[in-house]
Parts: sequence; structure tokens; C-alpha cells
Amino acid sequence: MAYIGLLVAVPLVTGIALLFAKSDEVRAPIVWGGAIATAVLSVASVLSFLGTPWVLIDFRSAWFDMLATLAGLAASGTVVYFGIKWKKPFAVALAAVQIACTLAFEFLFAHGIEVRQGLYVDSLSLVMALIIGTIGSGICVYALGYMKDFQHHHGSDDDRRHHFFALMFVFLSAMFVIVFSNNLAWVFAGWEITTVCSFLLIGYTRTPEAIDNSFRQIMMNMAGGIALAVGLMLVALDFRTLSMADFIALGVEYPQIAAVPACAFAFAGLTKAAQMPFHTWLLGAMVAPTPTSALLHSSTMVKAGVFLLVKLAPIFFVCAAPSLMVIGVGGLTFLVCSFMAISQSNAKRVLAYSTVANLGLIVACAGVGTAEAVWAAILLIVFHAAAKSLLFLCVGTAEHHIGSRDIEDMDLLFERMPNLARYMMIGIMCMFIAPFGMLIAKWAALVSFADTHQFALIMFLAFGSGATFLFWAKWLGKLSGIAADQDNVELDVHTSEWVALNVMAAAALVSTILLPVFSFAFVEPYIVGVFGTLGQNIATDNLWVASILAAFALAVFFARVKRTTQQKGAVYLSGVAVDGDARTFRDSLTREATASTRNMYLEEYFGEARWRPIGEAACTAVIVCCFLYGFVQFGLFA
Repeated sequence: MAYIGLLVAVPLVTGIALLFAKSDEVRAPIVWGGAIATAVLSVASVLSFLGTPWVLIDFRSAWFDMLATLAGLAASGTVVYFGIKWKKPFAVALAAVQIACTLAFEFLFAHGIEVRQGLYVDSLSLVMALIIGTIGSGICVYALGYMKDFQHHHGSDDDRRHHFFALMFVFLSAMFVIVFSNNLAWVFAGWEITTVCSFLLIGYTRTPEAIDNSFRQIMMNMAGGIALAVGLMLVALDFRTLSMADFIALGVEYPQIAAVPACAFAFAGLTKAAQMPFHTWLLGAMVAPTPTSALLHSSTMVKAGVFLLVKLAPIFFVCAAPSLMVIGVGGLTFLVCSFMAISQSNAKRVLAYSTVANLGLIVACAGVGTAEAVWAAILLIVFHAAAKSLLFLCVGTAEHHIGSRDIEDMDLLFERMPNLARYMMIGIMCMFIAPFGMLIAKWAALVSFADTHQFALIMFLAFGSGATFLFWAKWLGKLSGIAADQDNVELDVHTSEWVALNVMAAAALVSTILLPVFSFAFVEPYIVGVFGTLGQNIATDNLWVASILAAFALAVFFARVKRTTQQKGAVYLSGVAVDGDARTFRDSLTREATASTRNMYLEEYFGEARWRPIGEAACTAVIVCCFLYGFVQFGLFA
């Protein structure tokens, strides 16, 4: 319990201290100290509870209950304040409904219900703590150098970086509350704090676009928050408990009665995980500084949504309505967003669509609800968090040094930023190439879909994975091209950025190389504790083979062979060269042509205008129909 308390308190205290640290000289040691302490505590907590299938901790406090309620009200009050300030009446209305739901829950439904075991520790919460503590803290360190350049490039006299860093650390603290709380009221408080922190971080620059996108995020996620509050009321009313563990056990025993609250929780998880039709808030978050994007996409905001859905997987396995909702929305999101990523040349939008798509696959695995599907979902969470954080940070650093985040402007990046290009290529390969972990987890998901006869999901995964290969391969090919001498522009990258990039690269590589150990020590204890059976559907020998191959591939990739002399030849230009520097040549018809390396984006076939309406309409229909089905189930069996 001491570790859990420190994991919540240390980033919270660090965030409060950063509010008053308005100079770089004061801010830097606080960020470094808070980040290192949080990372060390997360690792220590994992080691102390290693192999624990499920431990409920006897902890209850009326003061904590009161603080949780006040935190939820403060979060909604913050939205009211900024909604009035920026003239956003719909956001104010949603916040008012949220306040009403919070008060009704506290005084009409939760009153008299005591959760004796307010905290729990299981392997899933430890995995999440490791992601939050190491990757989240690394992103905070990265932000030290990045935000210095960001402030310089934007040339604003209004330096609010102390607010930015404070919000990032409070974000981490709230995430620890979510993953370790057995008391659903405390989960709700952490949920709302992450929503408001995300809102404030997206609107950090206060440009009209940033303000509009931040309010899009808050309105969509407050709708999910209201659904979560309604679900809590139904759990308190129907089951007379606010314990996550008790609700899961009772929901498995009485699935028809749990149908409606499970649908409400699933809806909240889908909005937080940016699934269609709510994915646009995550795309809008790209307007924020890169550390915000990395934090939201990899270790915090969206991971809270999939964490909740994975926790509820046992209920989804026996309860049709929420299961169909989660499977349908997750599968369609994976397919449609993978298609739309093909048409994007903006690197951050490619990463955003890839994030939403991969979250869709995780969501679909949670909806299937079998031990094998949950095993695949947890591995997908880990590999996605590590690789995507690395890629976002690489794109942010590249943007500051080459002046663009467009993939088409990354020609010769291997010459201009050789080390960064290696890291970026590692991140991309970890996302889609064997023997790296993401592809192994996708194979495990495919096997689990086949075993449960989820034929629609098999088709979604097959075609979506084909699209995934296309958009990642285009980017990887662009980075690999070396055809001219260019100056190295990465020499002035900040030390804090390199430290964070090394941490993210190590996380991506170690998670793949030690995949069999990770499965045995972290994932299987959770699966056995929840389902009473093993979930691994890939032979351990095969995992070790993939691990060895990954280690060998990385050793070759990062090997540096120094030579005393270099022989350079003329660039081959698919014909008789005319001017190598200008890349002109004579083709087979003796015409003069210019060689270029430009990708096809197939906007006509995979553009957002074509696929977004289809995906949004289909996912909305799935959500509405499944809610109606849940109400029918509840009405028949209540």
C-alpha cells in the first residue's frame, strides 16, 4: 500500500511544486527529480508485487471519499469556467449535467455503501503502472528541452510552461488512481481529472484551433463521463456495491442485470479510447505540443479507456449487449482508421490514425472476453505504448530541426539526423514487422478470433493489417533513402530529449526481446487470476525464437562499422544521368526526367471524406442498437 500511496503522491506533489517554478533553473531539477522518483517507484512496486494474481487491500477513508467527490466537482467546475470564458454553451450544459450526476451519485446512490477494500493490485495494474511510471515520466523529461524550443519558436511573451508541466504530472497521478482503485467512486474521480488535464493541455497555446479542439475533446469525454456516472448509479442501485471486484464477480453471475451498467461503462471506455465516432477529439489533440500528443496516445488518456474495457472483459464474455458494442465499434474502428491512415502525409496524423486503429483492435479483444483475447490485448497495450511514444517524440524533435512534420519532407533524414532516423525506424518496425512484438500480439488476436468464430473480426483484422503494412512501409521507405551528402542537424538536440528517446527505445526493444519473460511474469498471472486458465495461445518456444531474431536484427541495425576510407559513387537515376545533384536523367525514350521519391496516398480511395462518414454512422448504429438490446435484457430479467 505504501508504494501505491507514493505513486499517487509523488507526481501530485511534483505537479503542485511546478506551478510555482517559473524559471528553467528551478523547473528542470523538479521535473528530473519527480520523473526519476516516479519511474523508480513504479519499478519498485512492480518488483514488490511480481507474480501477484490479485490482491485486495483493506483501505477506506471518508476523507478520500470526500476528496474524490470534490475533485469531480472541481473538474466539472473548471469546464464551466472556461466554457463561459470562451462562449461554449454546450460544454457548460454538459458540465452542469456532470455536476448534477456527481451530486446525485454521492448523496442519493452511494450514501451508505462502504467499500472496505478500496485498493487492489493485480498484474494488469502493475503493467499499467510500469507504462505510466516509465514512459509517462520519460515524456515529462523530454518536454524540458522540447518546450524550451517550442517557447522560442512561438516567440510568445506569455510563458505558461509551469502550467504545462504541472498538468502533465497531475495527469500521471490521476492515472495511478485509476489503475489501483477498487472503489469505483475513486476511479470516477481519477477519470474526470484526466479528462480535464487533457482538455487544458490540448488548449495550451490558446489559438482558436486549439480552443475549438480542446472543447471537442471535453464535450465527447464528458459525455463518456456522464455515462460512467450513470453506470455507477445503476451498480449502486442494483448490486449495492461500489467495488470493482464485486461488480465484475456479480456481473458474471447476473449478466442480464449487469447489461445496462456494463454498456454505460463500455460507452465511457470507448469515448476515452477515442473510438469512432469519438475519434476526432484525438486527431484534434495534434494541435497541442508534441509531449501532450505522446502522453495522450501512449501512456495515459487513451490507455485509461482500454484499461477499463480489459478489466470488464469477463462480463463481456457472458453479456451479449456490451460485448457486441465493444466488438463492433473496436473492429470497425481498426478497419476504417487503418484505411484513412493511408491517405495521410502529416506524420502526426498518421500516428494519430494508427493509434485509434490499434486501440480499436485492443477494444475488440476486450469485447471477445476470452483468456486468449485478453492476453493479446495486454500485449498490444504494452507494445503500442512503447513504440508509439518513441515515434511521437521522434517526430517532435524532427519537426523542430527540419521545420516540418510531413513525411514527404523527411528525405535524407538518415543523413541529416542519423541517430533520430534509427530510432524512428525502430519505432515503425516495432509496429508492423516480424519478429517484433506488435505483430506477434496481432497474430495472437487473430488466433483468439478464430477460436471464438469471430469471422467479421477476422476480416477486419486481415484488411486492416494490409492497410497498416502499406502506410508504415511508405514511411519506412522514405526514411531509408540515402542519396546525397547533407549536414547533420541533430547536434543541438537537447540532452533531455535524447534521454527520453533512449528510454522509449529501450522500452520498445526490451519488451520485444523479453516477451516470453514478460508474458510469464506479468500477463499470465492476471489471466490465471481472472479466468482460471492460461491465455497464451502461442507456444513459448516460438516466442523465444522471435525474441532471439529481434535481438539479432537490432544488433545488426545499430552496429556501426568505422572505415578509414569511403568510396562514393554516382547516384543511380534509373537511366543515363544528366545532372546527379539535380537528380535528372534520360529515360528509355531519351527524354529528360527528374528522379523523385514521393509516395502515393490514394486520397480518392482512402481519403477521410470517403471513409469517415461510413465509420461514424456504422459505429453509432452499433452503440445505439446495443444499448437498446441491453435495456431489453434488463427488462426481461430484472
